[in-house]
Amino acid sequence: MQHVIALVAAYLIGSISFGIIVASTRGIDIREEGSGNPGTSNVLRVLGRRLAIVVLVGDALKGVAAAALGAILVDETFGYVTLLVAVIGHSFPIWHGLRGGKSVATAIGGVLYLSPIVGLVLAVVWIVIVLVWRTASIASLTVMLLLVPGLALAGSDVQQLLWATAIAIFVIARHSGNIERLLSRRERSV
Repeated sequence: MQHVIALVAAYLIGSISFGIIVASTRGIDIREEGSGNPGTSNVLRVLGRRLAIVVLVGDALKGVAAAALGAILVDETFGYVTLLVAVIGHSFPIWHGLRGGKSVATAIGGVLYLSPIVGLVLAVVWIVIVLVWRTASIASLTVMLLLVPGLALAGSDVQQLLWATAIAIFVIARHSGNIERLLSRRERSV
């Protein structure tokens, strides 16, 4: 029963879209502005740095909460399962018509809880790439490609690495449009 409770709670937590909520306080449906994505990058473009930081922190804390829920109720490996479910919830939120974001901040937030050093390294890499290249999708794809090798180096077990691989594949797949724009040199900067 704890497994089911943790999975349902993780999805519901993941379904809270801070991008949509924060933008709505300004009378904006962020899904109708900029890129249409309710994530940090689009909020940055449309509403500015301060509100983008609120969205980034909120979305990361969802990952922390979901991973902690699974790890505390079941075990650390199940923390990766509940993190994956929260990532899916972020992308397909029940509260917001199944139109969500790409889940990078939520994924990194969960990794910060489950493997703090790896999570911190990923967060720093993401920030540095955004500051240098001004392209969030490059940063997001890079950290998702580094996720599994980083966890392997940190000593995560095979099951944890399999769940982390699922998270990385899901998030990368959510970036398919970004990948196409990167290849055609039409990707938006922040």
